[in-house]
Amino acid sequence: MKIEAKNVEEYYQNIDLQRLPFMEKLHQTIDSNLPKGFENTLSYGMPGWVVPLSYFGDGYHCKKDTPLPFISIASQKNFIALYHMGIYADPNLLDWFVSEFPKHSSKKLDMGKSCIRFKKVEEIPFDLIAQLCQKMNRDQWIKLYQDKYVKK
Repeated sequence: MKIEAKNVEEYYQNIDLQRLPFMEKLHQTIDSNLPKGFENTLSYGMPGWVVPLSYFGDGYHCKKDTPLPFISIASQKNFIALYHMGIYADPNLLDWFVSEFPKHSSKKLDMGKSCIRFKKVEEIPFDLIAQLCQKMNRDQWIKLYQDKYVKK
């Protein structure tokens, strides 16, 4: 389910009211724990935190005029999703998250390459997400991205 919006505020205005408090808390958790240097914007149709073009002018490999994405969140049809590009790119960070998840949730981890799905929104492990956000800063993300995905 795609939420049509022109900006982050409009996105939140169009979320189902039962999910809204959980999305707002997730947004606040990320925003208050992410190291400085990321910008919150509508990215790929969902609220996201990106490396702004004013800092990293090379942009994203697929679209050079698009800021480098890092984290996004979305209210999907059957779940709330957290997309974390650092987990996708850094096996050590992925291993850490997978090993920590059971300490914060009794539910089985439902995850794709960079997508973590929360079907029971009242069981989102906000403390774990806060820790995850603190694990990588903007410059570490840019270096990892360049090392792994930019052709030399």
